[in-house]
Amino acid sequence: MANGKFLLGQVVTTPGALKVLVRTGALEKVGGALIARHLSGDWGDVPAGDWKLNDAALTPGKEDRLMSSYMVGDVKVLIITEWDRSVTTVLLPSEY
Repeated sequence: MANGKFLLGQVVTTPGALKVLVRTGALEKVGGALIARHLSGDWGDVPAGDWKLNDAALTPGKEDRLMSSYMVGDVKVLIITEWDRSVTTVLLPSEY
């Protein structure tokens, strides 16, 4: 996904998040859309302060972890990209 604001690295999903995405029938349709939103810098439902930290973490030389939060049905799903952009993880808040 080189057409986003940053590199995702390896994309992985925790068992809990995978279960939610499969149960809701949203694995391919919503899962891909959530990754696309995260990659575009749409951080979803994070507080304003976290949104600003994410935006600042896109500055070359000041890279930091990126975290987005989205609702899938009635379940919150997080997407976190590590500071070095090596891994992006889709997970539930309880798995954080």
